Amino acid sequence: MFTSEQIATFSDLEYNLYNYVINHIDKVIYMRIRDLAIETHVSTTTILRFCKKVDCNGFSEFKIKLKMYLEQQADTPTLIDGESSLTEFLERTLTHDFELKITEIAQVIAKAKHVVFIGVGSSGILAEYGSRYFSGLKKFSLYIKDPYLPIHGQYLEDSITIVLSVSGESRATLSQVNQFKQEGSIIVSLTNKADSSLAKMSNYNLAYYASAEFLGDTNLTTQIPVIYLLERLAKTTYQEMSPKQK
Repeated sequence: MFTSEQIATFSDLEYNLYNYVINHIDKVIYMRIRDLAIETHVSTTTILRFCKKVDCNGFSEFKIKLKMYLEQQADTPTLIDGESSLTEFLERTLTHDFELKITEIAQVIAKAKHVVFIGVGSSGILAEYGSRYFSGLKKFSLYIKDPYLPIHGQYLEDSITIVLSVSGESRATLSQVNQFKQEGSIIVSLTNKADSSLAKMSNYNLAYYASAEFLGDTNLTTQIPVIYLLERLAKTTYQEMSPKQK
């Protein structure tokens, strides 16, 4: 309902108004503007200014959006079971062209000196898993879950950066990837769609096209395809490295 950008613009009075609305949404949607002004000890002008800051033309539109938000929170979405998600993914990706793409990327990873995994949130957890899995198959890897971690160019020389992002649109991730790319690292991304910003700025992209699922603002899109792709890439990379180890 309220974005962090909007909240950052609030005055002290507007913060008080915001806190009251958050704690009494079910009551506010039936209030008149004068009633809310009395309850929060602010003027109607302050309320109208507050409504404008949250992209509403007036108090009536603000109450409508509040009601829609409540209805959205009350809805119980039908979640896709894991078996259906996996079957859907495998049917789309187990093709000859997809196999060739995985092999091509694995060959590039096998030649690199360093492998760095990047991800934020749930993708950060999988970045850690990917790093451990690759290291277990004799390709030592590191992971970064902090998008603001300072990185110096000498550490990215002859490196592969594997970036995990469901949407491929996270500003923090895109900024970090841009830095890595400028320092000469080859970018491999795993995203849900091939037309995302991250996919387009990557040297290589693997898109898994899982059906997007949300519960409120929480992204619940299955990560089963990501785990499969990470393990498949790791094993194929190991096979590409094997001749050099004999």
